Amino acid sequence: MKLKNTLGAVIGSFVAASSMGVMAQGQGAVEVEGFVNEYFTDSSRNFAHDEGSQYGGSIGYFLTKDVELALAYGEYHSLNGDKALGNKDIKGNMTDLKALYHFGEPGPGLRPYVSGGFAHQSISNVDAGGRDHSTFATAGAGAKYYFTEMLYARAGVDALYNIDQGETEWQAGVGVGLNFGGSKPVVAAVVEPEPAPVVEEPAEIVRVELDVKFDFDKSKVKEDSYGDIKNLADFMNQYPQTTTTVEGHTDSVGTDAYNQTLSEKRADAVRDVLVNQYGVGGERVNAVGYGESQPVADNATAEGRAINRRVEASVEAEAK
Repeated sequence: MKLKNTLGAVIGSFVAASSMGVMAQGQGAVEVEGFVNEYFTDSSRNFAHDEGSQYGGSIGYFLTKDVELALAYGEYHSLNGDKALGNKDIKGNMTDLKALYHFGEPGPGLRPYVSGGFAHQSISNVDAGGRDHSTFATAGAGAKYYFTEMLYARAGVDALYNIDQGETEWQAGVGVGLNFGGSKPVVAAVVEPEPAPVVEEPAEIVRVELDVKFDFDKSKVKEDSYGDIKNLADFMNQYPQTTTTVEGHTDSVGTDAYNQTLSEKRADAVRDVLVNQYGVGGERVNAVGYGESQPVADNATAEGRAINRRVEASVEAEAK
């Protein structure tokens, strides 16, 4: 009864501990377990019955996320001697050290395992006194089911080869345990590369200039100037956001008032060609006259005066 109460308290402690914050499995984790084994002796060491129970506990350490090194201790109950002179109530214990390899990934769910190691057994009263000591090589297999990261149940079978006696015995058992203190593999965060800064190329400024020459005292656009005017019109139609001011000029021959009027007529004539012949919107073309006030050449020569009889215009735009 005392043993049952103790085992119940241990299981209750496991359940209570599992309600704490979730612990990570993996390398560095520690497992503690309480277990019950059914021991099948199957040997010639004078047991009255060929089986008995073993109660104990173990502690294990995960060298990697899959490999655990575990130390266990258990005491036998319900083993009876067969000698007439012996005490039929056999007392004893077993201590074993083994390595377990787990399959699958850490976390809730099923993890089968295989194991192997060595054990030392000490039992009493087999031959009416004294103790029997045996060394075993062990091999086993089983599975653990993790209800959470922390709480698990286990079932397994072990073959026990008695190196001293040359005989094989068996045990099958169940256990309940806790896994805590480990660390899961760190998953590298995926860092999205920063988008490369968009370097805007400086806008290219394109420019068209117009320089239309006029005969002396005339405001009629000459035929050989139409091509230049068309170039300006085509540019403005390509860039419909542009506007321009057509500027008329004269040489210095004549009065200021006459030359002012003549310069305005020359500017209007060029504007008329842009708007009425080449389709530039009238609201985009302004015309202004400056008379003889802005010469670009020497009015004292015929060549200079020919250069000053002119209409000028320019248009700029950002090329796309």
